Amino acid sequence: MDPNRKHWNEQLKLLRKALNDSEDHQTAIDLFLRQHAMVHDAEMSNVGLYSFADEVWDRASEMTLRCVPPKFEHSIAWIIWHLARIEDMTMNGLLVAKTQVFFQDDWPTKLKIDLRHSGNVVMDDVDVTELSKVIDIDALKAYRLAVGRSTQEVVKALEADDLERNIEPARLQELLENGSVVEEASDLLTYWGSLTIAGLLLMPSTRHNFVHLNEALRVKKKCQ
Repeated sequence: MDPNRKHWNEQLKLLRKALNDSEDHQTAIDLFLRQHAMVHDAEMSNVGLYSFADEVWDRASEMTLRCVPPKFEHSIAWIIWHLARIEDMTMNGLLVAKTQVFFQDDWPTKLKIDLRHSGNVVMDDVDVTELSKVIDIDALKAYRLAVGRSTQEVVKALEADDLERNIEPARLQELLENGSVVEEASDLLTYWGSLTIAGLLLMPSTRHNFVHLNEALRVKKKCQ
């Protein structure tokens, strides 16, 4: 196995253990911040860790970023957008009572899209291709960078008791009301509602990113 991925998997096991130990709170937070940094652009945190996101962006042309290869479901552009939206709505919409980054600074206009949701369930091949074609790549990178930095701030402020809390039902409902989650994808809310804050830190803000970035690398290989 690639040494960077081996290291990430080993650290994820330590993170899972630390999140389950209330006396190991600071270790858990520190581990999370490092794991999270590795699935974002290196400039997001500037801590000198390997970046799986930079591995995706490296020498990828705009055509490659927008390409949906045969027998694949997504483009790299779609994957990055999906990751940013999921992290934004869970870390800012559920973890704390904070306005999502997406609803600040007119991001839909900057991104040149009119979708508020994350693409779960409701997008067919035509929809994925269209989003991949029109989304502004520079704005997409900037949006995910802003989401990542917001997550780091939110998590640094968590107290030990916070990790054992469940997600507040009102915050789940708000994701429906503001269009972040559509009715057809409401199973997402059921799943997130079953998690504690600690569970939400594991999935989606670390592992979900890692899984989809690996998918993005497979797409990149096919499209280049």
